[in-house]
Amino acid sequence: MLRNVRFEFVHTAARSVRLVGTFNQWKVENGEMTRLAGGKWVKDLTLAPGTYEYRYVVDGNWTRDPNADHWVTNAFGERNSLLSVSARRA
Repeated sequence: MLRNVRFEFVHTAARSVRLVGTFNQWKVENGEMTRLAGGKWVKDLTLAPGTYEYRYVVDGNWTRDPNADHWVTNAFGERNSLLSVSARRA
């Protein structure tokens, strides 16, 4: 069963924020987020149950999600944020 997931990231000075991860094969061009008031950036995805690694690309600079509860070290020695999508409804 697919789940709707909203990603939110706040960066008031950013000109561009992209969401990349295992759900889009780390393709920066497919991860454009929408800017809302107050420097909040959002992107809605529909994902199958599972665990996904992801990062944000802020004006070309890769960063982990500061609000993520879990992370894993990637091949570059940096941290990828982790998202677990449950098969059950909350």
